[in-house]
Amino acid sequence: MTDAENADPIAALWRLRGSIDNIDAALIYLLAERFKCTKQVGRLKADHAMPPSDLAREEQQIARLRSLAEQAELDPEFAHKWFSFVVAEVIRHHEAAAEDG
Repeated sequence: MTDAENADPIAALWRLRGSIDNIDAALIYLLAERFKCTKQVGRLKADHAMPPSDLAREEQQIARLRSLAEQAELDPEFAHKWFSFVVAEVIRHHEAAAEDG
């Protein structure tokens, strides 16, 4: 802890929470952008009769994200779980796009 945080822990708490709130907002907007891109991928796959999921691509991404997580000092297993959750939603969108024709 810094001297300032020791002197006023409530102010430090609010400052840290403000940073967390800003990061959460950025994550939401980044996820929204990601889903805009994956919806375009889904439409492209549907238009060209491609399967909604690509297991080889998913495996590559898992390996890449686990490596990035390690570099960022984030639990790679958490990154893997997060990615699996996101991919499940992406595939759901791709399947819906394929059904819409």
